[in-house]
Amino acid sequence: MDPLQKVYEAFDSNLLPNYEFNLINKRFSLVLEGIARIEKASGIRFPIAYIEPSIILSSATNSFDYGILFARTIPVFSKKSIQIIIQISAPLVAYGLKGTIHAILAHEFLHYLELISRLSKMNVISDELSGNLFENVYSDSTRLLEPQSVFDDKTLLQHIIKRFPSGFRDYKLEDKVLKFWIEKQLPTLKITLDSNTVKVDAELLSKIEINSALVKKLQQIQLKNSRIRKKKIY
Repeated sequence: MDPLQKVYEAFDSNLLPNYEFNLINKRFSLVLEGIARIEKASGIRFPIAYIEPSIILSSATNSFDYGILFARTIPVFSKKSIQIIIQISAPLVAYGLKGTIHAILAHEFLHYLELISRLSKMNVISDELSGNLFENVYSDSTRLLEPQSVFDDKTLLQHIIKRFPSGFRDYKLEDKVLKFWIEKQLPTLKITLDSNTVKVDAELLSKIEINSALVKKLQQIQLKNSRIRKKKIY
């Protein structure tokens, strides 16, 4: 798929003004650069990614508070396979600094690896199958692999550590999104945390085939991850 296809469609439908459309197209190279960087630093191909021409706002049910999701990792299931897609919000591309964009892409890549790992091990309990299979990892960072076990890129690691000390916050980026996107009433995708789930039948899960080379690479990463965590403890 063309990563910018939905952006073009939004522009053709007059949902995106010229300035924002051109800005997203101009800065999309930062996304491509980040993906290439992550692939080189990890030795693993980045999953399919596309630009969502909206800002994604999440909130708890019956709550007026909301948070901004600049990217999401979304699994899509077919009869015997799984396709994991990284959804990147257009405002991140338009207003994010290069280091921020690369850090968020890398963070979503860790979610991708975590999800593949759980699926390959059949390490998904029934409650998670009927509820939240993937997005709850945002509230439990201990599930994710240590970035140092995945990426061989010191500068990229610095970007991740700086921007994700305990969840992502970038007040300057959020202020830009509020001022230049939300207040201008540009496309907004609102979701509730309890709807941000995926349900998978246990029988279907047992039939899913995952690339064996990727599973083998993940096993090597997990060994390195265990050593890094032991050093942190002791």
